[in-house]
Amino acid sequence: MTRRKIPRCVRFSPKVSYFKPQGIPLRLLEEVCLEADELEALKLYEVDNISQTVAAEKMKISQSTFARILDSANQKTADALINGKAIRLEKSSL
Repeated sequence: MTRRKIPRCVRFSPKVSYFKPQGIPLRLLEEVCLEADELEALKLYEVDNISQTVAAEKMKISQSTFARILDSANQKTADALINGKAIRLEKSSL
């Protein structure tokens, strides 16, 4: 049995739901999905320049969990950019 997912504090909600390569219809593209917590982690760490420790506190998770979420977000983003995939941004369920 897997452990239940602890709710994460996600404050950022994007105004857009997709990013995609120009000139290719969305229906022809593979897509990767950035979960709300992954997008929040990217924003806090990369855009707001907050340390992982402080960002983890803001999201009410451990620093190691924050690092795993950030790594997942970076891998998905890199995959989309390198392989020409669309990025779907999930909105927070709160």
